Amino acid sequence: MRLNDIFNLDLPAQLVVLSACETGLGKDVKGEGLVGLTRGLMYAGSASVALSLWQVSDAATPELMKEFYQQMLQGKKSPNAALRAAQIAMLQNPDWRYPYYWGAFTVQGEWR
Repeated sequence: MRLNDIFNLDLPAQLVVLSACETGLGKDVKGEGLVGLTRGLMYAGSASVALSLWQVSDAATPELMKEFYQQMLQGKKSPNAALRAAQIAMLQNPDWRYPYYWGAFTVQGEWR
């Protein structure tokens, strides 16, 4: 799937999660600004997108995502609050305490 295909989607989702490496990066297009997956998904209708800003650990990311979803689904937290809680949980775990393992992730879009 190419970016122009994403722009043509009808995707009325509250949240799209992109947990791979550098999913929040894009191309700076003169006159358009930053164009990438985030912009395409929001244009297609997603209220918010969880993404990464740099290369992420294949071992730590599943742990972060598991905690993130538990915080949202069981803890009834918003995506922003759930991500923050998941990152704090990772920080408190000696195996994943360094920001390299969890700091790349952010939520863009609807903040409530």
